Amino acid sequence: MLIAVISDTHRVSNYIKMANEYIKEADIVIHLGDNVEDAEEISKEFNGEVYIVSGNCDYKDKYPKEGIIDIEGSRIFFTHGDLYGVKYGLNNIYYKTKELGADIALFGHTHISMIEKYDDVILMNPGSLSLPRNRGRHIGFIEVEKGVKPSVYLKEMVI
Repeated sequence: MLIAVISDTHRVSNYIKMANEYIKEADIVIHLGDNVEDAEEISKEFNGEVYIVSGNCDYKDKYPKEGIIDIEGSRIFFTHGDLYGVKYGLNNIYYKTKELGADIALFGHTHISMIEKYDDVILMNPGSLSLPRNRGRHIGFIEVEKGVKPSVYLKEMVI
């Protein structure tokens, strides 16, 4: 099963349209907030499941601030990241992920794409599609298969 992870799109529609091409083979899309309206646009074009959490720039309480899903034996925790101070360090989100018994934590907020592994926890931030603070515009991907460790990677959108 393939999961696409997007964050911090901030209503820049040309990048959202481009993202649709990259995620079309995915089974699930997770949008990590800022702005949830973009996730709603994506869901109109996408045939699979779409999970959405609110970010600090989302002013409606339409979506939760965090979520957790169990897929093919992997537990995935996802949030925007602002609640866990991810701009200042990853300890808080790491310990929350451990507390939840999750294997993977997904977050945005910093606009910096990264994948880190601490002990048995994978932390992924796909960065921002529209306002990246480091190199490139990325979409995160997770490949999960029962009995196999998840494969987690970033794919840069070519503009």
